[in-house]
Amino acid sequence: MKYLFFVMIFAMTTLSCKGEKAKEEEQPQTPSKTITRVPLADPFIMLYNNIYYAYGTYSDDGIPVFVSDDLATWELKRYALLKADVWGDRWFWAPEVYHVNGKFYMYFSAEEHICVAVADSPLGPFRQEVKKPMLEDEKCIDNTLFIDEDGTPYMFFDRFDGGLNICVAELENSLTEIKTNTIHRCIKTSQEWERVWPTVNEGAFAVKHNGVYYLTYSANSYESQFYGVGFATATDITGEWTKYDQNPILQNPTGLTGVGHSAMFTDKEGNLRIVFHAHNNTKEIHPRHMYIGTVHFEQENGKEVMKIGSQYIIPEQK
Repeated sequence: MKYLFFVMIFAMTTLSCKGEKAKEEEQPQTPSKTITRVPLADPFIMLYNNIYYAYGTYSDDGIPVFVSDDLATWELKRYALLKADVWGDRWFWAPEVYHVNGKFYMYFSAEEHICVAVADSPLGPFRQEVKKPMLEDEKCIDNTLFIDEDGTPYMFFDRFDGGLNICVAELENSLTEIKTNTIHRCIKTSQEWERVWPTVNEGAFAVKHNGVYYLTYSANSYESQFYGVGFATATDITGEWTKYDQNPILQNPTGLTGVGHSAMFTDKEGNLRIVFHAHNNTKEIHPRHMYIGTVHFEQENGKEVMKIGSQYIIPEQK
């Protein structure tokens, strides 16, 4: 989440983790002054041509891109998106980048409106031919793309509707326009752990595993030390979603606080991973930094459930 209250295609159609827990070779670490951490909030990682690209909330100048070969060490390359090239003048939040049909699509928020820009390279420059948000008359944030097995594109996003609630809508084949008559609410604040402050379900990300849709989300204010990640499931992407009754699945892991706004990706070894941010330390929220964990699925009471490993990588900036 972003400031004061609000503050790959997922290159697969079905995620299969073969029912096995992903390897967790990284040891939990407490961030130290000797590590120059990657200062990205609301982070997203894309693997393209054997290189990892990371994007996130960074500054009002636009959206940067970091690159890495190994997830551990990252280099800031440039601004992938500059505000002069798109709608909006500030609050460039929560970018996600997808490679579809030879183009790269960046979904992001600007001035609390959801936007999309296009580029020929993962490094950018990402631009809008027509500088406007995807929904001009409504404030929304945190848009994320999901393309189903049949090729239908969907977008999840947060709507300011009695708090922040997560919705889904079908996209036109251009991937830049919303079929507004298909907007459907998925989840809202409903579990006790989500009620610390304020009324927030945000930062959605969707994957499909063994025929079931899994929607991760974050709850509580990003400023809270009890910011965390839960998930909901559905068998119909536009139908009813059911939250996991043991949420949150990520909250205050060893050495970190205020963790959330996550996304998932598959690494070079085929392991499903999660990227998320955490507070600078237990006393200071900013700057927030990027961390990388593992995701797997386990049998629990006759059903498969998503789990996040307790170990994580602390990415270091060159």
